[in-house]
Amino acid sequence: MILFELYQNAARRLKDVGIPDADLEASIMLAHLLNVPRAELFLPEKIILPATVIAFEEYVSRRLQREPLCYILGEQEFWSLPFKVTPDVLIPRPETENMIEICLQVVRNNDSDFCGKILDMGTGSGVIAIVLARELPGANIVALDISWPALCVALENSLTHKVDEDICFVQSDWLGGIKNKPVFDLILANPPYVEHDILPSLQPEISFEPKLALDGGSRGITEIKRFADHIFSVLKPGGRFFMEIGADQADLVIDLFSGRQFKNINIYEDYAGLPRIFQADKPDDPENLMG
Repeated sequence: MILFELYQNAARRLKDVGIPDADLEASIMLAHLLNVPRAELFLPEKIILPATVIAFEEYVSRRLQREPLCYILGEQEFWSLPFKVTPDVLIPRPETENMIEICLQVVRNNDSDFCGKILDMGTGSGVIAIVLARELPGANIVALDISWPALCVALENSLTHKVDEDICFVQSDWLGGIKNKPVFDLILANPPYVEHDILPSLQPEISFEPKLALDGGSRGITEIKRFADHIFSVLKPGGRFFMEIGADQADLVIDLFSGRQFKNINIYEDYAGLPRIFQADKPDDPENLMG
């Protein structure tokens, strides 16, 4: 079969089921399978072997079922780096990159040579911990997740990016496996924050992602409530907490953390101008909050 005809046929079928950017996705899948630059897909009269046609048809069939493209390819770009992803982990998104950018800006503005201890809660594919290990090479990082398969993906990604010696991976139900002592200078979390009742109405690709990493229960803050009481106790004095939240949850989360002795509670906007990144700091002297 001629390569360009194979591409055109796939793009048309993807477009027919309403997949945005069908042309682009067809070219990405085909280039990935052939391990060639996308520009080569448009060479005239290039013939494709039957085995390749069969393999590409499997890719297209999976995408027609609305399986996310990155699960089909087994990879997602994040922070301009390739990360392995499987259906055991949430697909990394720009909002999480935004949280890391804000966190790094705050940290570097206050300590240009940061070498403290960091906790990544709900690490999933490990993108937060791995990026921080690269950007803050003096840091000591703990990355936790309740899912053992997710931790296996995160460990593989840390090996790929050569930061495995800088990260300790821990299987834990939030802070249940962490000693209740003030040991962390920085905590980041990307918890499940999608409201349970709206999950069925989201785009069909969402159904392929792990529900454990998406379902935030009532109003999307059930899981956040589970660890909110404990963040303060595991942060060092002067430590900082950053969390990705839903665009409609700012007031809920501020109310949740305002009564817990934190200071400098802030909400930052994401790239779309929506309130998506929450910050709360532990006072330098939590024993003397009135001083």
